[in-house]
Amino acid sequence: MNSKEIIEKYDSSVMHTYGRLPLAEQSGSCASCRDADGAEYIDFGSGIGTNSLGFADKEWADAVSAQAHTIQHTSNYYYNETAAIFASRLTQLTGMDSFFFGNSGAEANECAIKIARKYSHDRYGDGRNTIITLQNSFHGRTIATLSATGQDVFHQHFFPFVGGFKYCPANDIAALNELVDDSVCAIMFEAVQGEGGVNSLTPEFIEAIFTVAAERDILTIADEVQCGCGRTGKFLAVEHFGVTPDIVTMAKGLGGGLPIGVCLAKGDAAQVLTPGTHGSTFGGNPVVCAGANVVLERVSSEGFLDSVLEKSEYIKKALLEIPCVTGISGMGLMLGITLDGISASDLLKRCLEKGLLVLTAKEKLRLLPPLTISYEEIDRGLDILRSILCK
Repeated sequence: MNSKEIIEKYDSSVMHTYGRLPLAEQSGSCASCRDADGAEYIDFGSGIGTNSLGFADKEWADAVSAQAHTIQHTSNYYYNETAAIFASRLTQLTGMDSFFFGNSGAEANECAIKIARKYSHDRYGDGRNTIITLQNSFHGRTIATLSATGQDVFHQHFFPFVGGFKYCPANDIAALNELVDDSVCAIMFEAVQGEGGVNSLTPEFIEAIFTVAAERDILTIADEVQCGCGRTGKFLAVEHFGVTPDIVTMAKGLGGGLPIGVCLAKGDAAQVLTPGTHGSTFGGNPVVCAGANVVLERVSSEGFLDSVLEKSEYIKKALLEIPCVTGISGMGLMLGITLDGISASDLLKRCLEKGLLVLTAKEKLRLLPPLTISYEEIDRGLDILRSILCK
């Protein structure tokens, strides 16, 4: 089928829950792909930060294929070696004690919410179940994670939402301290807010979160769904701040393109869930874990994260030379670009027409290229961006 036929066939059968762009991706390698008509694109979005090793990485694809030819699924009544290897690697890389396997960031965050509330209930009984999240946060699209998301635009249509959430302005220490009371069981945050505008939290605010949490036995939850797995130049974004949360959630780039979500916990929080209190049919799927093992091995290899930071500086330097670029936020290969007098949503469409795939976040252009993107691909993408912005 050509692109038009694919789009028409898809749209005739699938609910229109996304404002899709008219692109039918067909094949790819690293940060380059082709559509069904043979047109080529440079990918600065990596499937919203999911294709961490780019398109069709050979080692990743070979591992996934080999696992699929061996055993593709075991129920959670049983064990499998591929998941066991992944679990051991991930806990070592994060310094956490154990984790729950799911399939997405929303699932991971649902699990974190359940752990926080059960932890507090087990210790203090009823009435201590409020979770503080941040304004402009994004934690998922289930009813509970939508409720946790600190953006009014998501609190529509699906009433009633889940109670027990308060929203603090990011980086406002006074507001945080005012919100903390005896009903609070956890504080949940993204070290770099992705969907909320690629905004980084300040070291002072992070310190304030962990100080008040330690004083009042409040759990800290770091949502690393978008900013984790090497995206910011550290394996976890919170490593930039020198803190260790009680709970960490991960997804997106962890699977390299296959669905995975994990909720990691440390200390007493790691002991909260017991048989029957949580579950996921596909959690720990061996085919997904085979790909995820390749991601972990690559991202943790010597010099890899240094290369993420070096590419980040290279991109930022080039972008700041463009007159209409007035600012860049974010860390590593998670960047938000502020533009003078140019609509990010309009620019996204113009980039697609020229062969560059980008994202938006609020009023900013957002870049989440594969962590393995080559400098040649970076230059090609930047050339397209310049050709549009410097007219």
